[in-house]
Formats: sequence, C-alpha cells, structure tokens
Amino acid sequence: MSAPTTGRPLAVVTGASSGIGYELAGQFVAHGYDVVIAAEDPGIGEAAEHLRRDGRAQVQPVRVDLATFDGVAALAEAVDATGRPVDALAVNAGRGAGGAFVGDTDLRDELNIIDVNVTSTVHLTKRLLPAMVERGTGRVLFTSSIASTMPGAFQAVYNASKSFVQSFAEALRNELKDTGVTVTSLMPGPTDTKFFERADMTDTRVGAGSKDDPATVAAQGFEAMMKGEEKVVAGSLKNKVQAAAARFTPDRLKSEQHRKMAEPGSAD
Repeated sequence: MSAPTTGRPLAVVTGASSGIGYELAGQFVAHGYDVVIAAEDPGIGEAAEHLRRDGRAQVQPVRVDLATFDGVAALAEAVDATGRPVDALAVNAGRGAGGAFVGDTDLRDELNIIDVNVTSTVHLTKRLLPAMVERGTGRVLFTSSIASTMPGAFQAVYNASKSFVQSFAEALRNELKDTGVTVTSLMPGPTDTKFFERADMTDTRVGAGSKDDPATVAAQGFEAMMKGEEKVVAGSLKNKVQAAAARFTPDRLKSEQHRKMAEPGSAD
C-alpha cells in the first residue's frame, strides 16, 4: 500500500543507520525531503525515529542485507511500494576489512566487501535509475572515497572496490549528461564512523588518527549533489591535498604510503 503523498520530494539513502549515511538522510530531511533509509542492522529503526523528530518528514526504514541480491530487490520493491518517484538516490552503503590479503583477511569478508560496495551499487542503481531518466530529472550521489585514488596495501579489496565506484559514477555522469539526471561522487577521507572498528583497523595509523566529522562530510556531499557537481573531496584540507597529489604520484609510491597508514600495528 502506498504512503499518502506529502508534496515533498523523496530520497533513498543506503547505509543510513549511522555515520555518513545517517547524516546524509538528515540533510535530506532538513531540506524538505521524505526519505526511505536502508541498512542491515537494527539501528535503522532507531535512526528513523531520530530523523522523524521534527514531525514533518516521512521516514521509512527498510532493514535489508544489501550484500544479497534479494536484499537489494526488497529495498527496490519497498521504494516502488511508496507509489512515488525517486527524486534523489544516495548510494552510500559500504564496508571494509583491514589486514594482509594473504594471511589476515577471510575470503568471505573480502567477497562481502565486493557484494556490498560493488554488486549492490550496480544492482540498486540499475533498478532505480531508469525511472529517473525516463522522468528527465533526479540526482544521484555515490559515496566513493579518496581511497579510490590509490592502491590500498592492507586494504586491497576495499580500495579496489572504491575505485570501481568512482569509475562507475564518472561513467554514468557522462552517459546521463543530457538527461536531466546528475551524478555526483562523494570522496571522504578518514571519517569518525564505525568503519575502522568494523574493519578491525583500530591499531592502524589511519584508524587511530584524526578523523572528519560525518555531519560535515554529509553536508558537503549534499551541497555538491544539489549543485550537480561531478565530485567533492570532503572533509579536511589534508584530504583535498592528498587527492590532488594522487593525480601525479606513481602507484608504487601511493601503495607504500597507504601501507604506512593501514598496516596492522602501525599506530604504535
């Protein structure tokens, strides 16, 4: 049964139970959107309650595992069931795992990174984007990372997955340039979320170092998306310098630099 119309545009945000995704959902609500938010953990319900606190926005939580085909399909079906067009899509869900590819990380964890960061990104976009193009209007935001600009020693699969997201976003932007649908990539650096704890990286230099406020990152991403910009390197000036330098730094040097940040025990 479709929800009653509110006259507000509708946004879909994945990975929205906490961190950047939750703050992105908050940006949409604050700027007059209703939202469908998704995550696999039970915190998505609590996130919805917080986002409803001003009483104006409709916030629909959908608890699904986006690492699975059926989970993405269920989210798309929940969006369709609203009976409303999607005005904005923020593909933010992602996960990582730190450690040496040989000897430290589990194959199931590495494949789960690909399922969430790559496969679900393609799957959900394939389901929701055609209607936006048909209507000739809409905004899409992909959460990439400055990790997409460098080979990720001790985060080999994660960085590769973000390179995919970045390339995918830029290719779609070109394909859709005359359709009325804009595509923006959000490229944060280390951000104060649950990512490093979940990725078992609290003993690394990057995991123990200073991090950006997810609210700031989300606000910058939202602003760039609304302006229809190609991409935004969010957060600190250090991130912007790092992303700019990556264009001129050989991959072997970037790999070594990443190793110093992400190698287990590097925080000591």
